[in-house]
Amino acid sequence: MTNTNIQLTSTISEDNKLTLALQNIEMPQPGVDEVVVRIEAAPLNPSDLGVMFSAADMTTAVQSGTEQSPVITANVPEKFMPALKTRVGKATPVGNEGAGTVIAAGSSPAAQALMGKTVAVIGGGSYRKFICANVQNCLELKAGTTAKEGASSFVNPLTALAMVETMRSEGHKAIIHAAAASNLGQMLNRICIADGIDLINIVRKPEQETLLRDMGAKYVINSSSESFLADLTTAIIETGATIAFDPIGGGQLTSDILNCMEVAAARDMKEHSVYGSDTFKQVYIYGALNRGPITLNRNFGFAWAVSGFLLFNALGKLGAETVMTMRKRVADEITTTFASHYTHEVSLAEVLQLQYIADYSKQATGEKYLIKPQA
Repeated sequence: MTNTNIQLTSTISEDNKLTLALQNIEMPQPGVDEVVVRIEAAPLNPSDLGVMFSAADMTTAVQSGTEQSPVITANVPEKFMPALKTRVGKATPVGNEGAGTVIAAGSSPAAQALMGKTVAVIGGGSYRKFICANVQNCLELKAGTTAKEGASSFVNPLTALAMVETMRSEGHKAIIHAAAASNLGQMLNRICIADGIDLINIVRKPEQETLLRDMGAKYVINSSSESFLADLTTAIIETGATIAFDPIGGGQLTSDILNCMEVAAARDMKEHSVYGSDTFKQVYIYGALNRGPITLNRNFGFAWAVSGFLLFNALGKLGAETVMTMRKRVADEITTTFASHYTHEVSLAEVLQLQYIADYSKQATGEKYLIKPQA
């Protein structure tokens, strides 16, 4: 084992500065139920950017340091500092997940069984060369699966599966998903096709419509179309969808979805009610692509809810047995149902270069970065 380990950290200082840097850290030593994983691939997910950038104004970002060890600094607006007080002065490791080879293992049978295997790992701080993880946070990948193929084994796949299981557990029968041409959206589309679930995909570009239709999607609605609301209502009438998942957050898309659900539900009402239909309508917001206010135009009665949706909270509600079944499905189908497509591959040092930050911080649909820590 090498004695060199590097991790990417995000630090906020008392003087309202964000600093992103690479730190030299010690090689980890595994405990009884732990393994050391040589991280060979790790995805850049929107949730990772939230940890990296926090509330900093990245238009103020400045690069310094060296080519091999760049440093990024940016201003954090004063109004956000009170909410960040628990982060001040702490170098926070970045990266939710990744994959690589187990190079050391603790003494327990479960840890020893992973020695030399390619595994996916979750738990934070994956943007580093070597990480120590409990075996419960590892997913053994099938023989022949590469680290690149398994890098996104947790966040997107489990989120997509959790959406389906949440739909089932809450008694809904069809799903609406926004920003549906994303890697996660494509996974959800494949799951719903395989499981016979109606899925209404909301996109904003014609090429995204084509992409999903070519994948077999039946309902693809373009939010940029003049007929968007009418098209969405028609699809809801046909599918009976009463649950939606929205990664955009800000704006009025959530309101539009609820209103269209209400129009669809009101078709079956025998008498008018000032309280609207009694059909319960649920929208979960699981991202913040738009950080502006969520605007609700209250034309959808009183039987509704808008809630946050966080993967780890959702998994807790679903229970251990369901989660283990989900994880096995991911491992079995990581190169098919849960395959991820990456448009860029970068080293740890390149993650901290302004030219790349300007690109991946756009979080553009169809543009996904993969970090290769060993490069």
